Amino acid sequence: MLFGGSGVGGRPELYTSYDADMALFNTRAKLWSVQGLVLLAALLPFVLADDLLVLLSRAFAFAVGAIGLNLVTGYAGQVSLGHAVFVGIGAFTAAALSGDPDGRTLGFGLPMIVWLPAAALLPAAVGALIAPLATRLRGLYLAIVTLGLVFIGDHIFREADFITGGFGVGRPGVVASVFGVSLTDNGPSMTGQQKTYFFALVVLVVVAILGRNIARTAVGRAFQAVRDRDIAAEVIGVELTKHKVLAFTVSSAFAGLAGALLYTITRQVVPESFSLLLSVQFIAMILIGGASTISGSIAGAVFLTVVLRLSEELSRFFSFIPSPGQQGGLLNTAQVSTILYGFLIVGFLLFEPRGLFGVWIRIRNYWKGWPFSY
Repeated sequence: MLFGGSGVGGRPELYTSYDADMALFNTRAKLWSVQGLVLLAALLPFVLADDLLVLLSRAFAFAVGAIGLNLVTGYAGQVSLGHAVFVGIGAFTAAALSGDPDGRTLGFGLPMIVWLPAAALLPAAVGALIAPLATRLRGLYLAIVTLGLVFIGDHIFREADFITGGFGVGRPGVVASVFGVSLTDNGPSMTGQQKTYFFALVVLVVVAILGRNIARTAVGRAFQAVRDRDIAAEVIGVELTKHKVLAFTVSSAFAGLAGALLYTITRQVVPESFSLLLSVQFIAMILIGGASTISGSIAGAVFLTVVLRLSEELSRFFSFIPSPGQQGGLLNTAQVSTILYGFLIVGFLLFEPRGLFGVWIRIRNYWKGWPFSY
């Protein structure tokens, strides 16, 4: 069910049926706010510069991966530090299938209609193969196992240079096209950055709807039961192995799709990009945005991407931070960015554990009760 109506007697959160409560947009305010945000996002390419559109496009791609990680970690409670591996598999799958068959690296020259779904399916298959091993563990032990995946993946990406292009070299970007229209070349009406932005926005909307539907259905409720108390969930009939494997599989598919999308936006993919640091960034996105929320995943990805980009401007105000590409100084911009999102993680965990989603709930509840404080 798409929309659950406006409750009873004008009370938006009072429902008389289960379907109305579980609707995709169970209040009119949610429906209107989502439509307004999508409309605003669709208008931005006509008012923002191309460099800002590239930044937002990357944020949308990160949001796709963050939604996948939130499903397995936030909803299913399976702590994963290996998300970067699946993002890398998706990126290099897209690179190999779309690459030049006559180039120095593996390429098949296939169209987007083939390599984009494949970039999600192959990581999903890898996740499904790894998941049965991971499902035997939980908590810190599971985190250590998925951490090992990062180092295994990093080694493979660096050594398999006939696919990845090799350390420090990588592969050039793909000339992506939809229905014969190139997403990377400038056209008479839109630039390549504008077309790529719209493509990233459409993919994000589709993935967000899929993620929300998974979270609100029986599968999502089973995920949350496993997260809250797995033994009790098994007692009431929830198949632990089945749902843990499903959570890893779906999460890996979304991560691979994010990798292919990033590869399309940045037009360059290098093996060293998919390190432990990228996995920590995804963890930061769901913690800052809000665990167990699809909207929080998007908010966290956009917020962190924009804030880290703003941190690169600190060199204008502090002499001990050199500009990007320059040598010397006490800290470079990459180190400043790492320190910054480390502080953000600690700050949100201490003062707002529910992330930006929790901040929004506080603001909403304040205005719903205003001028009364109770």
